[in-house]
Amino acid sequence: MEIIIQADSQEASQTAARIVARTVREKPHAVLGLATGNTPLRLYRNLVRMHREEGLDFSGVTCFNLDEYVGIPPAHPSSFHSYMWAHLFGHLNVAKERINIPDGLTADIPAACRKYEQAIRSAGGIDVQILGIGTNGHIGFNEPSSSLSSRTRIKTLTEETRLDVAAAFGGEESVPTHVLTMGLGTIMDSRMCLLLAFGKKKARAIAQTVEGPVTAMVPGSVLQMHPRVILVLDKDAASELKMADYYAWVSDHKPAWQKY
Repeated sequence: MEIIIQADSQEASQTAARIVARTVREKPHAVLGLATGNTPLRLYRNLVRMHREEGLDFSGVTCFNLDEYVGIPPAHPSSFHSYMWAHLFGHLNVAKERINIPDGLTADIPAACRKYEQAIRSAGGIDVQILGIGTNGHIGFNEPSSSLSSRTRIKTLTEETRLDVAAAFGGEESVPTHVLTMGLGTIMDSRMCLLLAFGKKKARAIAQTVEGPVTAMVPGSVLQMHPRVILVLDKDAASELKMADYYAWVSDHKPAWQKY
């Protein structure tokens, strides 16, 4: 794992945007795996700025979103379809036919999940998978106890996760109980995983993910087994890492060609 610790979420998001932008410039037909929630918002704003001011071209890029709520129509203001169009797709030159988001209204969930997996394979696999992390260590919506080799499927949200997202729905009682999500095995197939985490409330999950045992009870810990993972953290999210000083030293002393 490569751990990059920045002063705050703004600096961390700028670093993450440079990593994504480098991939898109080096591989114009890159495949991006995209997350939602509050964490990647500044990253997406930076990508939009790069597109507008620097000509960063997304016309050949294919996108796959991690997840979507079951039973929520795409036009629902709290759907991930709405989120992605409001914060990213509506501001970039991504071709509509290259945008893939799980269908939360599908009548045949197992078939839709198999189709999603096949679409990722047909696109050549994901080059960069952007991730956030839940306070309970989930990535995507792979809640604790998820199979470490799981594929895209339906999952039931924990009470902790439903509380975390309740504000977007006006209260916990309105939060869907089920989601479609890429599995941990799907995420691990990505060529690079780029995980962002900000704030003290994420510090315990980050410490368990990076320095704890690999366990299904902390789904993010499976990333220890991935050949190329970059975590971009602010100081608060990194505050419970025992080796934080070492990670910072490593980052500061990289050769120029390894820096972002």
